[in-house]
Amino acid sequence: MPAITTTPITTTPPTTTPPTTTPPTTTPPTPTATRTLCFAAPLLPGATATDREEMLSCWTGERSAAHRESRRRHGITREAVWIQTTPAGDIAVVLIESPDIAAALLGLANSADDFDMWFRTHLADVHGIDLAAGMAAPERVLDVSI
Repeated sequence: MPAITTTPITTTPPTTTPPTTTPPTTTPPTPTATRTLCFAAPLLPGATATDREEMLSCWTGERSAAHRESRRRHGITREAVWIQTTPAGDIAVVLIESPDIAAALLGLANSADDFDMWFRTHLADVHGIDLAAGMAAPERVLDVSI
């Protein structure tokens, strides 16, 4: 087994002076605050393989361009989905980031775009979720930053 080496952490400032630079003449734009929503969506019995295939299609396959355009249009800056196997059945763990999550979900629920309509049908088929009917927000029971 190779030896483990550690690098000591120092708290003293560097002895070299940083190079002087002229600050930029323009102020960079202030980024919009991003909100994060995570939730679990149970998969209907026998729907796991379909969900996996369709989400992979949205990530890297034939639906990738339409998926990205949909999310841009609705202000979603990140979307990630994991499939988790549990004793009670498989669930999709979903993460969505957007400056306005409520507006993004409302947009997805009401859009007449072909991809968005397909996505709503997919949610109904694999999760039994009617996005247009709304959904309860998850209850936050722990949120610690260290």
